[in-house]
Amino acid sequence: MPKDARLFRIGQVARMFNISLGSLRHYERCGLLEPAYVDRRTGYRYYGVKQFEVLNTIRYLRVLDMPLEQIAEFLHNRDVRVIEDKLVAQKALIERKQHELEMISRKIGHRLERLRDAVDTDLDVIRLVDQPACRIAWIRDSPTLDSYLGLEYSIRRLEERQDDPMVFLGNVGVGVSAENLEQGRYDDYGLVFLLLDDEDEYRGETVELPETKCVRVRFGGSHGDAPERYRAIMRYIGEHGLEVAGFSREIALIDEGLTSDPERFVTEISVPVRQVRQ
Repeated sequence: MPKDARLFRIGQVARMFNISLGSLRHYERCGLLEPAYVDRRTGYRYYGVKQFEVLNTIRYLRVLDMPLEQIAEFLHNRDVRVIEDKLVAQKALIERKQHELEMISRKIGHRLERLRDAVDTDLDVIRLVDQPACRIAWIRDSPTLDSYLGLEYSIRRLEERQDDPMVFLGNVGVGVSAENLEQGRYDDYGLVFLLLDDEDEYRGETVELPETKCVRVRFGGSHGDAPERYRAIMRYIGEHGLEVAGFSREIALIDEGLTSDPERFVTEISVPVRQVRQ
């Protein structure tokens, strides 16, 4: 053991830097942090001031989320330009991650709003409401909705051109055309749509739906329970001097993706309407 320097055993270093023994050994295996001395008889590892400086550099760059491979590259080629380039690249990466996290945070906020709204909603109460403007991506499809998995193929089609997987829970809906509604074909779905949040960056054609009057009902159950609610909606429309003005928007607010208890399922149907012209 060198006699001209104060050395510390690995356990002491771990406590001093609040780092695990496993991390110190991992840094050694990766070639980032070589002990100042290894006792051949006992295998004990000892570290000195030089290793402390290297460990401080590693910890600093790890706080910046720099990968160990890049840290090793810098430690083996210390240069102002090298670290400047790596820090610039790492800053850009962190800004991208920050943007992604902000989007995820907003989406979680939207999910919480919808979930709490669905949990507290009045069921089987038909209302005339102002449906806010929204943006959708949609495809023509006729899914079989015997379970929530019946939409999986349609979801894959909507997702196929996206760089990253979309978070669909609570956002996928199906629609019945105005013609089918008027003819009483309430289970003849002709389209599947994705209701996009403002922050969603969807690659593909989207449609802006303006704010519109809708007759809306929320009910306990799933898509299979929808036909009788459509009949009730169409009676309401006729009794109030209204007519269908577009395809229905049917969304499962709470389904098997969120709970295994069918008693907690909630589905919403909204049908755009306008006053019948005299």
